[in-house]
Amino acid sequence: MKYMKNRNVGFLILGIALIMATIVIIFNKAIKDIIGATCSHGASCTMYSGLTIQTWISLAVVGFLIIIGLFFIFAKEEKEIIIKKIKEKVEVKRKPVDYSKLDKEERVLIRILEKENGSLFQSDLTEKSEFNKVKVTRILDRLEGKQIIERKRRGMTNIVLLK
Repeated sequence: MKYMKNRNVGFLILGIALIMATIVIIFNKAIKDIIGATCSHGASCTMYSGLTIQTWISLAVVGFLIIIGLFFIFAKEEKEIIIKKIKEKVEVKRKPVDYSKLDKEERVLIRILEKENGSLFQSDLTEKSEFNKVKVTRILDRLEGKQIIERKRRGMTNIVLLK
């Protein structure tokens, strides 16, 4: 894949947060031992309060990372949301495709679109068809001319819809 899915990023962030939490706990124990051995004031030593503040700040950062990681794991990707909204609008209008009027390459793209319930990002269609970008664009131009598909611009890409 060319990019990491949000879920994978979430697990990566969670892993980093757990490693950081482990380091904070180990570091905290080592510093307490050092303070206990060097501070002559006992439990009233000011170094203990400084350590406590640093520990809480570190654990707050770890907690923040855990929240971000969980957000990425459970959040739906933007592509899924956009496609779902468009599918709801288009599904009612679709009619069966007449394959006799299509060449071999056009059939490949139409079958992929049908497997994806009639809509897919053009970049994903390129990836699944294993044709290059230019070839997919030309095939889609022909299919659009035959009024079999429709392309809608979404940001930097198109969503291809079966009519």
